[in-house]
This record gives sequence, structure tokens and C-alpha cells, in this order.
Amino acid sequence: MKAVKQVLWPERLRQVPQQFSWVDHSLVQQHFIDRCEPRAAALYLFLVTVCDAQGLSYYGAATLARRLHLSDGDLDSARRQLIALELIAYRAPLYQVLALPGAVAAPRPPSRVSSSAGGDPVSLATLLQQAQQRRG
Repeated sequence: MKAVKQVLWPERLRQVPQQFSWVDHSLVQQHFIDRCEPRAAALYLFLVTVCDAQGLSYYGAATLARRLHLSDGDLDSARRQLIALELIAYRAPLYQVLALPGAVAAPRPPSRVSSSAGGDPVSLATLLQQAQQRRG
């Protein structure tokens, strides 16, 4: 028997807020969330929630660590993981939540990871996606 979708709490039906914030379904559908450690996922959720329409946020490291209950080292590790997955860009003190890889065809800044064939640079996220497609 197929389950019937029914709103459970109509008075609390979610509306699009006036401020700009959302989480792209591709985060789950393309398995980015599966590759995030819990503290990286928490940092991503926080940044998505507070960023502006361009994905920008100026929250400082001390504030983020305190709000997310992370040590400085854990925050740094979470940030590095999100950068490696190309979910965020960071240049202190500015964070930018990025469109998920494959979600837009806009040009990206050059990656630091080069292809093994000596061609154009290839991002880590692209390499991970290609490896997953080969397995799938």
C-alpha cells in the first residue's frame, strides 16, 4: 500500500522566508552530504542559513566555533572538507557558499588539482563524481 502524503501540522506549513536562504536538493541527490563529516555538515548548514543572495557570509572563526560548539581545529577541518568538496570558498574572513558542482555551467576559478594526463586542471569534486559514476 502506497503511503499518502499529508501535511501533519498545517499551522506550521513552511513558507519561503523573505531573507535569502535555501539548501539545494543536489546536496543529497548527488551524495555531497554523504561525504561530509558531521561538523562539516553543521558548518555548511550554518553558512547556508546566514548567507546573502550571493552566498556570502562574514562570520568569524571564533563566532562560528562558539555557535557550532567546535574547537578551532575542528572548525578548520570542517572548512577544509567543504572547500575540498567545492561546497564553499573561503578567504578570511569571507565565506562563499557555492552552487553545487554540476548545478551551473558558470566558469570556476582554476583548481589546484591537476589531471594526471597533464591537461587542464580537474577539481577534486569532479574526480570524486567520475569515480562514483564508474562504480555506479
